[in-house]
Amino acid sequence: MDEIELLLEQLQAIAQTGKHYSKDVFDRERYDQLEVVSKKLITKLINNTTTEQLDIFFDADTGYVTPKVDIRAATFKDDKILLVREKSSGQWSIPGGWGDIGYSASEIAIKETFEEAGIHTVPQRLIAIKDMQKNHYPKKNLNYVYKMFFECKPTEDNLHSGVETSDVKYFTLDEALKLNLSLARNMPEDFKLAFKCHHSKAWETYFD
Repeated sequence: MDEIELLLEQLQAIAQTGKHYSKDVFDRERYDQLEVVSKKLITKLINNTTTEQLDIFFDADTGYVTPKVDIRAATFKDDKILLVREKSSGQWSIPGGWGDIGYSASEIAIKETFEEAGIHTVPQRLIAIKDMQKNHYPKKNLNYVYKMFFECKPTEDNLHSGVETSDVKYFTLDEALKLNLSLARNMPEDFKLAFKCHHSKAWETYFD
């Protein structure tokens, strides 16, 4: 199914990019037709997809289609990593979220940690940049995503949950791997990589 999703994403990108850049009316009609075909394929291959959801997916971006960016802040204290429990699913994850316009990637790491865990942090190193598709993360939508993981240091201890979280705690690696994890946000390999970076004096950023 991963390969099919990738092909659908590529079709959508071709249609959307072509509609934006094409000046020829007949070419635009062909790209419109390609988008219609893509939507029909998605409805047949992916369960519970509504017309409204498809319109949002196809119309959410304009111009040349590029990947979205998901940013995670791996904050360490006493050789434990900070995790939050999502209210919506009850699953645990490294604090983070989509990149926002007007913020650098490291500023998103700071912002998301404060919103979800209630503390300020200082990003130290970039642990990894991972292609979500190539690393076989479970996906909730058809967006093509790059994931960025920062190692962070807390500047305060007053942990408290946020609007979207129900609990906040520090865990050892072994404890974290036994939790009900939000795998679309963080895989077990991400935790192992984060601890490996934390224990390293000279870390080289991992990338695909």
